[in-house]
Parts: sequence; C-alpha cells; structure tokens
Amino acid sequence: MPKNSSDDIEPHEVLLDSLAKKREHEFGLSEKKFEVPLARKLLQGFFIFSILVLTILFLKTFQLQVLEREAFTVRAEENKFIIHQIKAERGIIYDKDLNQLVLNRPNFDLICQKVSLPEEEKERENILAEVAKIIKKDPAELEKIITESQEPTLLISENLDYQTLLILETRLKEFAGFQIKKNSVREYQQGAVFSHLIGYKRKSGQKTGLEEFYDDVIGEKPGEIRIERDVKGNLISQEIVSLPESGKGLVLWLDSDLQKKTMEALENSLKRVGAKSGAAVALNPQTGAVLALVSLPTFNNNLFSEGMNEAQWQEINNDPTKPLFNRTISAGFLTGSTIKPLIASAALEEKIINPEKSINCQGFISIPNPWDPSASTTKKDWTAHGWTNLRKAIAESCNVYFYTVGGGLGSQEGLGPTRIKKYLELFSWGEKTGIDLPGEISGFIPDKAWKKETWKADWWDGDTYNLAIGQGFLQITPLEVALSFSAIANGGTLYQPQVAQKIVDAEKNTIEELKPKIIRQNFISPENLKIVREGMRQAVTGVNSPQASAVTLSSLPVAVAAKTGTAELGNNYYHNWVTVFAPYENPQIVITVMIEKVKGDMVAALPVAKEILEWYFASGM
Repeated sequence: MPKNSSDDIEPHEVLLDSLAKKREHEFGLSEKKFEVPLARKLLQGFFIFSILVLTILFLKTFQLQVLEREAFTVRAEENKFIIHQIKAERGIIYDKDLNQLVLNRPNFDLICQKVSLPEEEKERENILAEVAKIIKKDPAELEKIITESQEPTLLISENLDYQTLLILETRLKEFAGFQIKKNSVREYQQGAVFSHLIGYKRKSGQKTGLEEFYDDVIGEKPGEIRIERDVKGNLISQEIVSLPESGKGLVLWLDSDLQKKTMEALENSLKRVGAKSGAAVALNPQTGAVLALVSLPTFNNNLFSEGMNEAQWQEINNDPTKPLFNRTISAGFLTGSTIKPLIASAALEEKIINPEKSINCQGFISIPNPWDPSASTTKKDWTAHGWTNLRKAIAESCNVYFYTVGGGLGSQEGLGPTRIKKYLELFSWGEKTGIDLPGEISGFIPDKAWKKETWKADWWDGDTYNLAIGQGFLQITPLEVALSFSAIANGGTLYQPQVAQKIVDAEKNTIEELKPKIIRQNFISPENLKIVREGMRQAVTGVNSPQASAVTLSSLPVAVAAKTGTAELGNNYYHNWVTVFAPYENPQIVITVMIEKVKGDMVAALPVAKEILEWYFASGM
C-alpha cells in the first residue's frame, strides 16, 4: 500500500530514533516516564523526611525552651550581670605598746574572664601570644590553662612586679578578656621573729596562728557591686549589693623586744651546743598573758602571704628540722627533773613527808625484787647528795629523794602513779591549756591502764620511779611547763595563757578587753607552794645546797627562783630545760626554755634564761 510522502521515514530519522532510544536506555528512561506522574514512593519519602526534620526541630526547641530553660536562664543572667567585689582591709595586729606587727600592702594580679575573650580564633591567639610574652609564659601553656579551667574567672599571674604591671596597664585595652585585679596582702614586720605566733594568711584563704584563731575579729568582709550589661557589653546599671566591712584590730600582750631578745639568746645557745631546735615561752604569772613565744627553727611567714616558688616551698617542706612546727604548743617532750617541784607540791599536799625530814642520798637506790629477795635493781642519781630535805632536794635536783617520795622506799610512803598523775593534771599537764592559738596538743601522762593496753605489760615500781623524776613515757609541751610553774609562782592559780589583750577599732580605741581566765585555783595550799618556791630559790642562792643547780642566776639584778631539768634520751643525748620566775617576792615573769637533743652534759637552757633576764630587768621591764 502506497504511503503518503509525509509519512515516509527518512534514513537519518531512523538513525536519530535509534540514538535517542540508546540514550534513554543509558539514563534509565522510557517513553512511559514522560507519560506518567512522579512515583508515589518518591513523594512518600519526601513527606516522611519533612516530618522527621520538623520533629527533630520541635524536640530541640522543647529541650532548649523547657528542659534546659532554667540552666540557660542562669547562664544568661551570669552574662548579663557581673558581680565585682569592693575591697575591705583586714584588721591590724599590734604588740602591747601598739607597735604594728602586720600591715596590708597593695598587690596586683592578672586575671582572665573567659566569657570576654574574642570568639575569633586568630584574634584570640594573637592576644594570648602578647600576654604570654609580657608575663614570660609559654603561649601554649597559657592557652592550656585557660582552656582546661572550669572557672569563668581565673588567676593568670600573681604578684606582678612593677615593670610588668606598667606594661600591662598601658596595653590592657588591647587584651580583651584580661584584667588587673588589685588585692591586699599581709606584710609581716620581721616575719621570722613572730611567725609561729602571728602565723600567716595566704591569698587562697589558708590561715595559721593568730590570723586563723582571730579570723572572726580581724577578718575583712568585702562589699559587692552588681553591674548589668547588654548583649554588646554596654553598661546598663550598677547596684551596690553590700558595703565592705574592714576587720577590727587586735592588741597583744606580746613584748616585741622581749620576743626578739628571747629568739636571739636561744639561737646563740643552739649554735654554742650544736643543737638544731628549741623553744621558749614567757608568761605573766599574775594574768596568764603571753609575753613571748619562740620556736626554733623558724620561717618567714611573708613567703606564704606573698606567694613562693616551688623551690622555696620544697626547701621549707623538706627541712628535717621542721621549721613550720611550733614546738611550744604542738610538741611533747620528756621533762626530766623539771617535774620535781610538782612532785614536791603533791607530796606536801598529801602529807606523806614533812618538808624538814631528810633522806640520806648515797647516789643510788636499790629496789628489792619481790620474787627474789637476793636480787635487786639499782637506780642511780647524778651524784651523792647526803642528807637531803625537800628544799635541798629541789635545789640540788636530788633523784633519790624524789624516787622515794614518788614511788616509796622502805618505811617511807610514796605517792604512787595514780596520785602523781592526779596532781600533774591539776597543774594542767596532760591537757590543753586553752591558749588562743590553733594547733595546741595536750601532753601525755602514762598510767597503768595505758601501759597494759599499749605494751601488754604490768606497771612496775620502776615505772613510778621514772615518772617521779620526769623520765619514761612522759610527754609535756613547753607551754604546759610554763603554765604549771606560773601557779607555783603566784600562789596557786592557773590562768589560761592569753596572747591577745584587747580588740580595737581603726583609731586604736578599745572595743573589748579580753579578761584573764582562771582554769583552776586553790588545788595546792599556799603554805605548801611557799615551801616549793623556797626550794627553787635555794637552787639559785646555794644556801645549804652546795650542789645547787642554778647558782649562775645569782648574779642577776633581781632575786629569781629556778628549776633545771635534764631528760635522758639515750645515746648520750638530752633535752635541756630550765624554768625561772622573777622577781622572787612578786613574780611578774615566768620563762621556760627547752633545747632539744643536746649532746652530752652541756648546760644549754640556763644561759638562755640568764641572758634574757639580764636584759629584761636592765631595760626596766
């Protein structure tokens, strides 16, 4: 059948048609795809995807607006409001003559407020690099400190020197996020002289000594000002939340010159005898006032208030002599013969011996063995004293006499360990004195129960003899010793040792006087204490006591009474003690000196007391 010429297919059309089909096949198309709508699955997929996106957005919005709304509100408020402290001054500490022992010195630190640092990384890096260069710190280290800190504001460099401070102040506007913070640090006058007494206050808030004990009095309370800014950091308002309150002043009983002289004399004696450490306490026996308190070796408390480097801290912390350790109140020692006036007081009070009765000291005692009459134990004296009554026994420090009245011997009754401990405790041994300083320990008095529990052994007569002359397991602080002798000096009243005298305002006007506090009184009769004082005076005069222990003090310009002590430690080492009070008829000062671990029988403590008292009474007190 003939075809219309218009329907004829030309050869090139055949070629074009085949090529078109080939392309359709390559792209996966067909004529049907141009003749039907989009696939249902594609529309369904698009719909599901849209629903999923909307759901995620909704859930995120719910999380931010509902679940985390409070947290973000707080963060927004923190960014909106900034609290700045209004500086207040810490209270001043004065000696008895109102000489200033500590002052507040301006000090400057560099701080970083992380929220104010640039968000743009390059700008931030440039600022950190410049700041690090000025404060001589590695930029990477500075970046690490800031990044790892969880605090919004952190200390970058403290105690800026003048040159660094000047450079930072002139360029501070270039360093977004950094500020200079003005502080005040404690500067201690002649820090090493008063460090164990005053202590220190660090920037971190750590405190020791009087700085800690009286923090509620001298402590400052900074005020607060709240600054409100908009999102661009522009100031909107300022509001004073609280006003600053400076601390009150504290006046001590401390005699600064006596403190310095005590330290000087103690240091000289340590060098002379080759000892490493010692302690000295001076009290007014009429009030309990602490006139001086020295512990050697000492330390410079300014290092703690101003800040120290790692090398300085390691030097102090690793020092085997422990310079941070306050030996006057925080360490117990064997007392040796220092105990004897207290034992004498107890013996007189218990009426176990007449003070005029003499005991023949041949330089030792023999203690019979209760299980073997043929055997005995010998306890030696430091010398033979001959016929010795109570006053001479104190003056010459006769061990045999105190063995006898302490533990009993032959027909002579002894106090025994229970009564010895009772009277030592009445003199405030074995308990804290209550001094207004932190870190005080109570001394230790052994007894039968303690030995049984600790050593799984019975208490023997030998233990009582040792205790009666201050040997064995006894551990007493120098302050406890000084306090007990204050009661002997004043006739029987134990006053709580008191460092602070009164609280004053900024103009040094008295706000409150800190009255003397009585711990205990009338526990030994005045008549018996008078006999004990006479024995201590005889130790100085040598009257009827040819081997008196403290005659070197007889050349002093005032009459004094004294008791020495030598506590045996073994290996030819001793703790060397002396306690003196003066003037004898009306005592105004009691001094206890203890030098730790003295080699051999060298006299170490007595020359210290003599040097101090010579100066003290020559200077008119």
